Amino acid sequence: MTAAPRPLEARASGALRGRLRVPGDKSISHRALILGGLAVGRTRIEGLLEGEDVLRTAAAMRAFGADVERGTDGVWIVDGVGLGGLAEPEDVLELGNSGTSARLLLGVAAAHPVTTFMTGDASLRRRPMGRAAEPLQRMGARIVARQGGRLPLAVTGAASPVPLEYALPVPSAQVKSAVLLAGLNAPGATTVIEPAPTRDHTERMLRHFGGVVDVSDGPEGRRVTVSGQPELRSADLVVPGDPSSAAFPIVAALLVSGSELLIEGVGVNPLRAGLFETLREMGAAIELRNRRLEGGEPVADIAVAASPLVGVDVPAQRAPSMIDEYPILAVAAACARGRTVMHGLAELRVKESDRLSAIAEGLRRCGAEVSVEGDTLVVEGKGRPPKGGTRIETQLDHRIAMSFLVLGLVAEAPVSIDDAAPIETSFPGFAELMRGLGAELR
Repeated sequence: MTAAPRPLEARASGALRGRLRVPGDKSISHRALILGGLAVGRTRIEGLLEGEDVLRTAAAMRAFGADVERGTDGVWIVDGVGLGGLAEPEDVLELGNSGTSARLLLGVAAAHPVTTFMTGDASLRRRPMGRAAEPLQRMGARIVARQGGRLPLAVTGAASPVPLEYALPVPSAQVKSAVLLAGLNAPGATTVIEPAPTRDHTERMLRHFGGVVDVSDGPEGRRVTVSGQPELRSADLVVPGDPSSAAFPIVAALLVSGSELLIEGVGVNPLRAGLFETLREMGAAIELRNRRLEGGEPVADIAVAASPLVGVDVPAQRAPSMIDEYPILAVAAACARGRTVMHGLAELRVKESDRLSAIAEGLRRCGAEVSVEGDTLVVEGKGRPPKGGTRIETQLDHRIAMSFLVLGLVAEAPVSIDDAAPIETSFPGFAELMRGLGAELR
C-alpha cells in the first residue's frame, strides 16, 4: 500500500539562529557501505546517513553476502566478503528512489559471476541506466533492461572481467564510479577519462581502503586509473556532513533577515564546493572555519549570515561540482537583485525528476520571472523574494521539496509542497531541524 502524502507548508520566518549538524554525506555513505562490503575484515562507519537511499544500499550489500548492521551507539559495522567474494542475491534488489545505489551496485555486480535483478520506485524506473550499462557490457557483463536502458534490469556479471579504457561522453561521477568499481575485480588497469572533473569520493575512499588509484590531467581530460584485484583492507571512517544537505539551511540563513548559523563538520571537497563559490560571488557571507582532513576528505565548519545577493553568471564547467544544488541556487537567485544565468544543466533533466522543468515551473508559480533556454536556466531577480502563495508538486523529488520550503520562509505568502516524505531519502529530520532554528514549517 502506498503511504499517504505528507503535505508541508513554509511561512515567512524570523531570524534563523544556532549551531547544527546536517546528516552524513549521501555519496560518501553509499561508497563506505560498498567498499566496506568488498574489503576483508570489519569496517566501522560513524556518521552514516540513515536516509532511505543509503539504507537501500545497506540492504543490497547484505544481499551480496556482507554483514551490515547498525550498533546501538549509531556506528555501523560492515564485515566484508572480500573482493570477488560476492554471493548471488536470492531476491530482487529493491532500490527505491536511489539512482546512486542503482548505478554503483550495477558496477559491482557487473564484475562478479552472479546474476542480479534490480528495480526501484516509479521515479527510478524512469531514469536511464544505459550510460552505466554500456561500458560495463564492454567489460564482459550481460545486462538486460527495459527500453531506454531502464529498470527493472538483470545483470549477469563477467566471470573474467576485461579491463577497460573508457572516455565518458558527459561528466558523471556515478558512471565513472560504476566503471572503477567493476575495474577492481578485473586484472590490470581500468581507466576512465572524464571531460571535466567530477566528485572524486570513490577515488579518495578507494585509497583509504588500500586501493591503488592514479589521477592525471591530459589533453583529453582527467584520467582516473584503478589497479585491478587489490587486497582491499577494512578501514574505519567518519562520514562528513553532506554539503548538498547543508545547502538548504545555508541559503535559508542568507535569505532570512538577521540569520546567523554555524554548520559543523561539513565536507568541503573542492569538487563539491561549486555552490559555496557561486554564493560568495553573489555576495554571501560564508566563512569556512576549522578546516581539517577526515578519512581522506576535507572538512570544515561553515559560518553563514544573512546577506543581500546579486545575480551572477554560472559557467557550465562548474556544473559537475554543484549539480544537486541548482534547485536551491535558483531559489537564492529568485531573491537576488539582477539576472542569474546557469549554464550546462542537461544533467538535471535525468535526476529524480526533470529538475530543470520542475525548478522553472515552481518558480513561475511563486511569481518569479524565469526562463529555460536549451540547457540554460535564467532567473530575473527583483532584489526581494517572490510572492509565493502556491502549492508545489514535487514529483517525489527531495531537493525540489526542500528548495521550495526554503523559498516559503521568505516569500510574501506561504508556499506548500504536496509531499514531504521523499525528503527522508537524503535529509532525515529536515523539518524538525529547521523548526529548531526558528523556521515556520507546518
